[in-house]
Amino acid sequence: MGFARTCSVALVGVEGVVVEVQADLERGVAAFTLVGLPDKSLVESRDRVRAAVVNSGAEWPQMKLTVGLSPASVPKGGSGFDLAVAGAVLAASERLDPAAIADLVLIGELGLDGRVRPVRGVLPAVLAAAEAGYRQVVVPERTAGEAALVPGVSVLGVRSLRQLIAVLNDEPVPEEEPLPEGSPDPMLAGLLVPGAGVGTGPAASPADGPDLADVAGQHTARRALEVAAAGGHHLLLQGPPGAGKTMLAERLPGVLPPLTRQESLEVTAVHSVAGILPPGQPLVRAAPYCAPHHSATMPSLVGGGNGLPRPGAVSLAHRGVLFLDECPEFAGKALDALRQPLESGHVVVARSGGVVRLPARFLLVLAANPCPCGRHGLPGGGCECPPAAVRRYQARLSGPLLDRVDLRVRVEPVHRADLMGPGRGGESTAAVAARVLAARERAAARLRDTPWNLNSEVPGHELRTRWSVDPGALATAERDLERGLLTARGLDRVLRVAWTLADLADRDRPDAADLRLALELRTGVARGAPAPALGRGRP
Repeated sequence: MGFARTCSVALVGVEGVVVEVQADLERGVAAFTLVGLPDKSLVESRDRVRAAVVNSGAEWPQMKLTVGLSPASVPKGGSGFDLAVAGAVLAASERLDPAAIADLVLIGELGLDGRVRPVRGVLPAVLAAAEAGYRQVVVPERTAGEAALVPGVSVLGVRSLRQLIAVLNDEPVPEEEPLPEGSPDPMLAGLLVPGAGVGTGPAASPADGPDLADVAGQHTARRALEVAAAGGHHLLLQGPPGAGKTMLAERLPGVLPPLTRQESLEVTAVHSVAGILPPGQPLVRAAPYCAPHHSATMPSLVGGGNGLPRPGAVSLAHRGVLFLDECPEFAGKALDALRQPLESGHVVVARSGGVVRLPARFLLVLAANPCPCGRHGLPGGGCECPPAAVRRYQARLSGPLLDRVDLRVRVEPVHRADLMGPGRGGESTAAVAARVLAARERAAARLRDTPWNLNSEVPGHELRTRWSVDPGALATAERDLERGLLTARGLDRVLRVAWTLADLADRDRPDAADLRLALELRTGVARGAPAPALGRGRP
C-alpha cells in the first residue's frame, strides 16, 4: 500500500485554484477511480495516464488505485491535470520519492507515448501557484517561457514523462528524438483554439501596423482619436459609408502606449486561457484589438460557453481596443450588456457551472451609419429611408449606453482636395503616439498617489473637489446640466475629457477653451469658439 500527493491548478475563468492531487494504492482488484468533481476530459485522463506511464518504461501498479482532487467542491476540467496524476501515481508506487513531488505544481497533458503536451492557461495557473506560496512548477517545455514570466518561481520545462522521472530521481535525462526539419509540430495544437478569437489578438506594433498618415482629411475625427488614446475615453464615429471610420479605428491601437509589465501579464493571462496566444510569444506587449462581427451574441461579447464561462470579446480586448463596426446592427441586449464593464472595468458572468469575474477594461470604439442606407443628411445623397426608419435605426443605440461614451464625432465624406491634393497626408502614427505618451505620463504624475492611471478612470466627485479647473470654465457645462441637455454622468465625463485636453496641451489645469472643446466632442454642437490645437504642426 502507498500514498502520495502533489499539486496542480484548476482555472476558474482567468483565476486559478491550487488543487491537491492525492493517489492511494490498496490491495484488491486492479481498478482506477478518479474523484473530486472532474469533467469528461479529466475523467478520460485515466486511460491517458496509464498508457503514458507504461510507454515511459515504468510499471503500472496492479492494485486498487484511487486518485482524489481536493478541494472536491471546485469544478475541475481539461487535460492539464494529467502530469500531476501521473506523478502522484508513480510516487505512490515508489517509482518516485513522495517527498520530491509533494511541494511541486505539475501542469501538462500527457500523450499516450508519454510526451508532455502544452495546455492553455499556464500563466494564470502559475500566478495562482505563486500566490499560494509554491515556488517550483513543472510545465510542458513549449510553455516554459510563459510560466517563467512569473517572478520568484523556479520553472522546469519537460518534453516527456521520462524526462520528469529522470530529473526527480537524479538519473541521466533522456534526449527526446527531435522532429524532422520542416515537419509540422503537433504539440502546438493544444495552444491555439480554432474559432476562439476571430478578429482578436495583439495589435501589430506601430512600425508594422497601418499608419494614421493614410487617413485623408478628417481633422476632427483624428483629434478625437488622439484624445481617446490619451485619456482612455470611449468614442463614437458617425458618418456615411466610405468616410474612414474603420480606418481610424484600426489605427487606434498603434497610437496607444506599450503595455506596462502588469498590464502585459493581465492581457497574456486572458489570451492564454482563450487559446489565442501565439506560440513563441509568451508575453503580449502591444494593446490588443478586437473587432467582432455585428452578428455576435451577448455571450460571445461578455463571456459564456458550456460549464464555466470563458472570456468574451470585452475580455479579449482588455487593455486594448474593442471596435464594434456597424454597431446599430448588433442586438440591443448585446450592446446594453456592455454598460457594466464600461463602468467597472470587469464583467461578472453567472452560468449554471459557476460565477466568473473576468477583466474587461477596454477602450470602446463604435462606428455607425446615419441610416440603413447610409446617405441620410448628405446633400444630394439620395437617401430614400422613411423618417421612421431613420429614427428606429438611430434609436438602436440606447441612451444609457451613449451616456457612457465620452466622444461623439461626425465623420464627414472626404473632399477631393483632401484625397487627391498635394500634402494630403496627415500626421503619422509615431508623431501622434509620442504626444499621447507624453499626455499619459503627465496624467500619471498627477494621479501618482491615487488608485487611478487614466483620466477616464477618475470619479467625478474627485474631479470636482480635488482638482479644480479655471474659474468660470464650467459655466457652459453647468447651463447644459440645468437645461437637461447633460446628465450628471455626462458632466463628469466632460470634465475627464477636458483634463485630457489640458494634458495634451501641457497645461496644469483645463481652461474655458478645453471645456468648450470637450462639450463639442461630446455633443457634436459647436460652442462658438475656435478649437485649441492639441499639438504643433497639426493639419
